[in-house]
Amino acid sequence: MRYFIIAGEASGDLHASHLMAGIKKKDPEASFWFLGGELMAEQGGVLLKHYRDMAFMGFFTVLVNLKQININFKMAEEKLLEFQPDVLILVDYPGFNFRMARFAKEHNIRTFYYISPKIWAWRPGRVKWILNYVDELFTIFPFEKAFYDRFNYKIRYVGNPTIDELAVRPNMDQTYRQFIDENNLEDRPIVALLAGSRKQEINLILPVLTEVADLFPDYQFVIAGAPSLPLSLYQQHLKDRRIPVLFGKTYELLQQSRAAVVASGTATLETAVINVPQVVCYIMELGRFTSLLKKIFLNIQWFSLVNLVMDMEIVREFFQEHCKPEAVAVELRKILEDDAYRDEMLKNYKLMLAKLGPPGCADRAAEEMVGLLRNF
Repeated sequence: MRYFIIAGEASGDLHASHLMAGIKKKDPEASFWFLGGELMAEQGGVLLKHYRDMAFMGFFTVLVNLKQININFKMAEEKLLEFQPDVLILVDYPGFNFRMARFAKEHNIRTFYYISPKIWAWRPGRVKWILNYVDELFTIFPFEKAFYDRFNYKIRYVGNPTIDELAVRPNMDQTYRQFIDENNLEDRPIVALLAGSRKQEINLILPVLTEVADLFPDYQFVIAGAPSLPLSLYQQHLKDRRIPVLFGKTYELLQQSRAAVVASGTATLETAVINVPQVVCYIMELGRFTSLLKKIFLNIQWFSLVNLVMDMEIVREFFQEHCKPEAVAVELRKILEDDAYRDEMLKNYKLMLAKLGPPGCADRAAEEMVGLLRNF
């Protein structure tokens, strides 16, 4: 069968590549055309557009790049009709993918959505797009069922891909000494800084995190570099600070860290699965107006995935104007120095893992997808 897949950022490339591997197990004759990245390309098929040319985040950034976004839409639509797939599989990336879902529906192309867009958090009214244009929705968080139940829309919870990825992550047996020697780090306790995966996130969040690092001279702060971003982007915020940037070693870095300061997103879940106490912070474009937008559009009490899964505050969150170096530092110091506080957070991580379920997400999703397509 023919599969047309769209993933618009690095995490989508990763998740989609595992899904493609699972599909090939169930459908050895599978043929893929896709918008994504190198990891998807390793599974075979035709890469039509790289995600680095698609990942535009924030109102002003989207506005400035509207011409390129429309070029991407037109290309994707033309290629979809040329390929005539058995199914269009959309992976997160809602702005682009919602339009593609509507286009596919208009041309009688079946659409599956893998990894539900977070409409349960932002603008839940957009659920009508799912109801009208998506034939099957495969979700990765157990709390999403309650949201879609309100609309009498059946979803398929298949588990969480982060559990899969971390269960087979590289260098799980690496020691602290091996890690610091390999990466030319100092022999001091490490605090990991995960400032996001997009340029706009780095520009907004990293300046706060570097100021936090200034307040902890006894610790070694290390930045997890996003694979699609250049070192120069980080260096312009570091100035004269000696804060290393490691690319392609986020999991190894977390594994050897005493604590982490993490931008909201999948990284909060990864940090919890690796069992590292964390502080979560996030800053968006539009400055103080974002707080007003949060009240209007945000439909959830928490924005970190760890807290959302458990429906309670496990990790402290600092959003927008509350994300100040001094406030983040107070919480980080508690995590580093208060053993009882650390232990409570780690205990709740274990409860969260039980809720998410075992590895096998991509294979379960692939099996259900192939089975559905064969039975249509």
